[in-house]
Amino acid sequence: MQLRMVVLIHCADRPQVRRLRVATLASLTLCLAGCNAVVLHPSGDIAAQQRDLLLQSAGLMLLIIVPVMALTAVFAWRYRQANRKARYEPEWAHSTQLELVIWGAPLLIIICLGALTWMGTHLLDPYRPIERTAAEEAKVPAADRSPLDVEVVALDWKWLFIYPQYGIAAVNEMAAPVDRPIAFKITASTVMNAFYIPALAGQVYAMPGMQTRLHAVIDKPGAYEGFSSNYSGAGFSGMRFVFHGFDQAGFDAWVAGIRQGGGVLDRARYLALERPSSDVAVRTFETVDSTLYDSIVNMCVRPGKMCESEMSAIDAKGGLGLAGIYNILPLEYDKFARRGTAFGPAATDVASLCALPPRAATATAPAQLVVTPVLGAPIVGAGLSRRHQLPFHLRWSEAIAGGKPSNS
Repeated sequence: MQLRMVVLIHCADRPQVRRLRVATLASLTLCLAGCNAVVLHPSGDIAAQQRDLLLQSAGLMLLIIVPVMALTAVFAWRYRQANRKARYEPEWAHSTQLELVIWGAPLLIIICLGALTWMGTHLLDPYRPIERTAAEEAKVPAADRSPLDVEVVALDWKWLFIYPQYGIAAVNEMAAPVDRPIAFKITASTVMNAFYIPALAGQVYAMPGMQTRLHAVIDKPGAYEGFSSNYSGAGFSGMRFVFHGFDQAGFDAWVAGIRQGGGVLDRARYLALERPSSDVAVRTFETVDSTLYDSIVNMCVRPGKMCESEMSAIDAKGGLGLAGIYNILPLEYDKFARRGTAFGPAATDVASLCALPPRAATATAPAQLVVTPVLGAPIVGAGLSRRHQLPFHLRWSEAIAGGKPSNS
């Protein structure tokens, strides 16, 4: 009687359990539907080609992975202990046909992957300019055929975008016309970051004192997210910006809006902007110092600093000699001051050089180093030769008046 009641209760609860499972699966499906797999659904031509390369590589690898997983289950089931019909061959050791399949198929896939990767590496090189076919070139107005130059600076913890062709700049916001190639120049102020707009192209590192490049194009209008994909400090999580893909009229309106209500970005304003700050709102500048970006790359925005290009030119000609001692401050890269912290040594200046007093009249020739071998006990040990194993001391002879030679 008790067993019969338990079975009845279990059967009565089964529809509720099924409904609960269906509701759980439906909620999980809705959650997954809200995900935006932008890497697999990009809006830029470069990102789309990178997506295709990823899918092609995964497909080639699955040609081996899927059969291996399937055969693992087949062999485990076919040669189980309870299957008396399976052939039992304990003396089997080798099969040429099987070896050819086992080694030949992966080898062919590796060759295909290598060829695919080699072509993709060169065709999707971020330094390679965007190329159009003759038919595509004819559809683009002559004024829009030249690439849009954008100079990107990774700051703590925000992004600065300079448009040298238009003389404007923006913080944490950028825009570009649809179907117009974009030529990015990327650098950083203090630490390494990574510039990444998943819908546009792959990530490219931004490093202080260096310049990297990226060429891309946006194919669809929209607002896309950009961010730093390389950890760079406390405000890293808020280092995000919006990338707008406009038609030509929308981009012209965006530029006109900045020119009407922006400020002036000169070196003094940049040094203030460079200081660490998090979750910075969008700011625009209607006028930009034309030499600012080159000064940022060469790490000489601050007055009195020597640019890296100047330093390289001086070193190429042999250096400054004794006069270079005065360049401690211009050559110093004060990362701590740039990041607004109190750590690290203060800036150093050379006020004057001290000259050594002249030698006394009785001084003789300058000191000379005399190396005199001294015979000692032979070195013995396993594997050591007894010849040419003599230790020797250095004797420093100071040839000055009244001095005596000494051994050390």
